[in-house]
Amino acid sequence: MSSDALKKRKSKVLRSEGGTPEMKRGRELDQQDVRVYSEEVELDGRDPEQDYLLYKESCEGLATLMSEIQDLKANGAKEGVRITQSGETYVKLILCIHFMNLKKLNRLAHMRLKRGRDQTHEAKQRVDVLHLQLQNLLYEVLHLQKEISKCLEFKSKHEDIDLVSEEEFYQEAPAEISRPHLTANDPHQLTLARLDWELEQRKRLAEKYKESLATKEKIQKSIEVKKEHLTSLQPGLNAIMQASLPVQQYLSMPFEQIQKQTEVARHLPPPLYVLFVQANAYGQACDKNLTVSISGDVDEAKALSKPPEDSQDDESDSDAEEEQEKTKRRRPTTGGQLDEKRKEMLKRHPLSLCLDLKCKDGSILHLYFYYLMNLNIMTVKTKVSTSTDLSTAISAGDLLKSDTLLSCLYTGDHGRETPNPANRYQFDKVGIVSFVDYVDELGYPYMWVQTLGGLHFPKDSSEVCVEINSLSASQMESTMKLLRGRVQSRLALHKQFASLEHSIIPVSSECQHLFPAKIMSSLARWTAITHEDYMDLPYTRHVTDAGLAKETDLYFMTVVERGTARLHAAVVLSPRYPAVSPLFSLCLSWKGERSGRTDDNLRAMESEVNVFKSELQGPRPGHQLLTNQISRLCVCLDVYLETEGQDDGVEGPREFPREKMCLRTVRGPNRLKPFKYNHPQGFFSHR
Repeated sequence: MSSDALKKRKSKVLRSEGGTPEMKRGRELDQQDVRVYSEEVELDGRDPEQDYLLYKESCEGLATLMSEIQDLKANGAKEGVRITQSGETYVKLILCIHFMNLKKLNRLAHMRLKRGRDQTHEAKQRVDVLHLQLQNLLYEVLHLQKEISKCLEFKSKHEDIDLVSEEEFYQEAPAEISRPHLTANDPHQLTLARLDWELEQRKRLAEKYKESLATKEKIQKSIEVKKEHLTSLQPGLNAIMQASLPVQQYLSMPFEQIQKQTEVARHLPPPLYVLFVQANAYGQACDKNLTVSISGDVDEAKALSKPPEDSQDDESDSDAEEEQEKTKRRRPTTGGQLDEKRKEMLKRHPLSLCLDLKCKDGSILHLYFYYLMNLNIMTVKTKVSTSTDLSTAISAGDLLKSDTLLSCLYTGDHGRETPNPANRYQFDKVGIVSFVDYVDELGYPYMWVQTLGGLHFPKDSSEVCVEINSLSASQMESTMKLLRGRVQSRLALHKQFASLEHSIIPVSSECQHLFPAKIMSSLARWTAITHEDYMDLPYTRHVTDAGLAKETDLYFMTVVERGTARLHAAVVLSPRYPAVSPLFSLCLSWKGERSGRTDDNLRAMESEVNVFKSELQGPRPGHQLLTNQISRLCVCLDVYLETEGQDDGVEGPREFPREKMCLRTVRGPNRLKPFKYNHPQGFFSHR
């Protein structure tokens, strides 16, 4: 570019900028302070569109000048060095001016942006304020609506008050409260009046309540005075009771003992308490020989009936912690845990009941009743006390034992299994197979024991035929009679066994007419055998097959002999003797072995003692039945041997001479012998 062109360009720029750079710089220095504070004012008068055009123009001028400077540097003409240097300086000045314009425009743009943001923020704040006001108004509206609904749904307390009816109100309330002229047509006034009358009535009742409290306090004070008087009488009464003990013993009226026993009876479990009350009532009314007593640890029974206290809970917690520490050190085995569970399940109540039943001969039956708390059943143990020594009879050792004495007191009630069906599931949890293994220690749970204690369990009619419907005086009486009869029958058997073991058959004077005066056969042996031994005998097969030999029965073996003949008899003695007669099975050892299955006459002999037992019953209650059967067996053996034909080839006297008078020695194709004895004629005949 030439120097003339540069000069023209320079003058144009100066005109557009308002003078030379020195002039402009001076003006800028003079007005610098004013611009700093007047740009915001200037911003209000400037048009953004004009500033945008000025911005574009400045940018285009900068681009043009930069391209010219680049061209001047690229040409590098020597004649234009001076001009280029001066022109470059001038161009730089112009560039600075453009840059100043751009900075100013940039500041103005930022100021506009800031102002727009401030205006937007102020608008947002106004909107937020209005929104908050709107929310407050909506909340107030909602609150008012809730208050309105509460007011509409409000229920006064007077609605829950059971006021008197309107008719009673007008009849009972005074005129100053009822005000009929106002309340008759105004329900609101009527309700207010009824509430006033209710308040008046309650005030009157409150006054009566205060008067009643005052009367109550007076009565309580009089009661306390009387209690103090009674407590002061207690030592004197105790002294009188102690002084009257000899009189009570002489008159058989132990009031003090009965009082103490009644106090202890309060801690009995319900089944034992029922039995205690019934036994006392029966003893006082019907049986003076029945005495009832309570034994056991009373303090332990009281502890069972008392509820646990907080202090005891704390102590138990500490004890439990100690036990836990011990168990952590020594872990128990599974078997030990089951043993503890079994002991806990089979635990008896600390108190027990003892019934002493005295018989006419002076013997006493002691009945000890226990209650198993977890199994909810009652058990009984027995003991017999006699005035004479009963150790002479060896075969009678099982007669008075606890496991056989009361067996089958009622038909089928052997007392070996628990009558409570729930116990079977309890036993499965602790591994108990059967209750039989524990009856010797805990007692026997007979059904009649449960009934006497008021316990009733569902049972199968096929198992136990105990006809007990309810606990009553008649049931107590029948049971006591059965118990006394059982003891008397066992004692009678004990005496008979002592004689039988010495080969003596005792026959009472009332039964002498049942037998001939002379009996040649004699008793050689009387021993007790086991159930297994009885089952092994070949001539008892028909009895076992018929189910007439049970484990609860007693078994004996007797031998009757005459000369070379020996008659073996296996005897089944029922626990219910003499109600159930003994059962004989015979085997004759004479000229070979004979039994009822091979010899009709032996079968007839069995019928004489088993079937026609009513002839041998004797006086009631029939305790002589067993010995009478054995005597009849000896008589039948005499008839059997004496009527037996003798071999004519044998010389000498008859082994069994005929001493019994028989109308006919044999009869019928079976050649039956005459075993029936006819009194008082004294001969034997066929049946």
